[in-house]
Amino acid sequence: MNKVLENFNTKDLLKEAFISNIARLAKMLIDLFGSDAPFKKISKYKNREIELYLSDLDGYITFTLTNERKNFDCKITPAKNPVASIILKVEKENILKVLSNIIRSKNNLWGIVKLLKYLIPRKIIIRGSYRAAIQLVRCLMIGNHEVYNI
Repeated sequence: MNKVLENFNTKDLLKEAFISNIARLAKMLIDLFGSDAPFKKISKYKNREIELYLSDLDGYITFTLTNERKNFDCKITPAKNPVASIILKVEKENILKVLSNIIRSKNNLWGIVKLLKYLIPRKIIIRGSYRAAIQLVRCLMIGNHEVYNI
């Protein structure tokens, strides 16, 4: 029994739960409020994986790009062969704030330009295909939904 308790690390469990909740939140927001338009523009990178690495939590969320919003999926493992990696280098307390700013942005050129405030100081680092990473971010942007017009 003591060996089981020694291997059981509550901090790791809390990190995994936090990452899992972020992944489920992203999936749920896309299902409820997402737009079909950015998904229809995915062609070259269809069924390719993009990983989001949360450096402060040392965890991964892997998104699979697809042409249909209903098939959008994410999992909590490192990607096997990612076309792009997005590294989020912010403190644990600010992860939800940064992701919320990305998600609440409008899916247009101005929304992409607003993300430069994270790219220039290297809070977000993109490795691999910038185009694939931007396509994923555009799929996550739900700021055009009428919920934000209230």
